[in-house]
Amino acid sequence: MAQLTLFPEDRPAQAARLAPRLRALADRGIYLGTSSWKYEGWLGSIYSPERYSTRGRVSTTRFEADCLAEYAETFPTVCGDFSFYQFPAPNTWQRLFEQVPATFQFAFKVPEEITVPVWPRHARYGTRAGQANPAFLDADLFDRHFLAPLTSYQDRIATLIFEFGTIARNLIATPSEFVDRLEAFLGKLPGGFRYSVEVRNPEYLFPGYFAALARHGTAHVLNSWTRMPPLSDQRKAPGVITADFQVVRALLRPGRTYEQAVTHFSPYHSLGEPDPATREALVQIASSTPITGRPSYIFVNNRLEGHAPSTIEAVVHAIDPIR
Repeated sequence: MAQLTLFPEDRPAQAARLAPRLRALADRGIYLGTSSWKYEGWLGSIYSPERYSTRGRVSTTRFEADCLAEYAETFPTVCGDFSFYQFPAPNTWQRLFEQVPATFQFAFKVPEEITVPVWPRHARYGTRAGQANPAFLDADLFDRHFLAPLTSYQDRIATLIFEFGTIARNLIATPSEFVDRLEAFLGKLPGGFRYSVEVRNPEYLFPGYFAALARHGTAHVLNSWTRMPPLSDQRKAPGVITADFQVVRALLRPGRTYEQAVTHFSPYHSLGEPDPATREALVQIASSTPITGRPSYIFVNNRLEGHAPSTIEAVVHAIDPIR
């Protein structure tokens, strides 16, 4: 059962402004949220410091354990990035869903165990670094270890996102080869969930890719990323609407790397650098939602402009100005 707020009158000003407007947009099928939620930089804007304070200081442990409940008082949805790094245990899922109201919608990134063909050469991968991943696009593993624990929460999950990082040509030679392998995988997945695919290879955005997704009712994730075309270009690609819902992830300004954004914007306590082009694309996508009848799930990352809630507030104002 979702926790009830103990401090309804003490919401930070930005949270208080956003909450009713985001609820109204969600009623129109426009779900705006962020990528992850555990940011102490949002204390004072989205989060109330007194909820997490012990002896006058914010407890990071308490904040990370409990802040999702307060997040859900403002936002109707969130993208859970944490699940990219492991198969969460059943009790992890239970704790998450218990903190939010039944109407709250999660998107979850599928573990990289399923979407990485070769483990990156990075220290955190230990002896696996640089080795082929035998579980790449293993539908049975995905079903048993990821879908099975989520079955009872299906109606509270907006989408499950298969994120494919940039894939070198020596691993998968052509866009068509990628699509063939992806479609074989999608064809094995059980129903009951909404699936979406995010790619980081611009050359994969060709008609065969969109057609394959459409055959399986799987959404293409419109994503703003270092080496991807701008959202404004992606949304105009022929056949880009491949499902009865849309997913957008505004992650990075095109041309900027993840590392550059972290250095530039952390600790994400304020808006650092507006990105008018990406904002306008988000407004256009959101505004088209009531017309198409397809719900849109739009997730904004801190590393786009420095403070995701402020980016969202600007987009909300552009969609529906306060008069």
